[in-house]
Amino acid sequence: MIDLNEAGDGMEQTAPVWAVFGDLMSGLLGAFVLILVGVLVVQMDLVASLESEMAKRRQEEQRRMALEKALAIPLASGRVTLANGRIGISGSVLFAVNSDQLRPDGRQLLKSLVPPLQVYLGERDEMLMVSGFTDNKPISEGNRRFEDNLELSAQRALTVTRALIEEGMPSPRVFAAAFGAEQPVAANSDEPGRAKNRRVEMAPVARSAPAKPAP
Repeated sequence: MIDLNEAGDGMEQTAPVWAVFGDLMSGLLGAFVLILVGVLVVQMDLVASLESEMAKRRQEEQRRMALEKALAIPLASGRVTLANGRIGISGSVLFAVNSDQLRPDGRQLLKSLVPPLQVYLGERDEMLMVSGFTDNKPISEGNRRFEDNLELSAQRALTVTRALIEEGMPSPRVFAAAFGAEQPVAANSDEPGRAKNRRVEMAPVARSAPAKPAP
């Protein structure tokens, strides 16, 4: 015969094992849920980041196409280039060597750029940064108007900026910057390379937010 007291004691000893197993499974399930939630959050962040990057690229592409459309005629003439949102004009088109005086043809070119740029900047509430660049050859001894290439590039940028304003560009929409021999686009080891580096670039940039008054 089976002793009922002994059977009861066995069931009492087995019950805690199942309880521990159940607690363990519950813990594992909870951990799995937490891991799954973490993975989903990371994936959602990655998707949001990817969508943001794609939207940014689409915006940049639309901006480039709009600028190309606005400058279609000057670009077709071959006297103006457009790369990475920067409008480039060879220094020889605008100035004689070591000079900051505009050539007549250069001024006419700038005049032709004002209407399309004015419309483009106005539609996007942007400004135009006019940057002057030179090659790395020192200023000649016979030309003491400029201390160095940085000063020459600054004067050229200012000359172009003033010409744009005189031809109708609103002065709050344009400003000048100078880089001298910095940021070359070609090697300065030969004349063709140096000629490419003697240039003026114009780039639309976001309008700076007005400074908040001090409390």
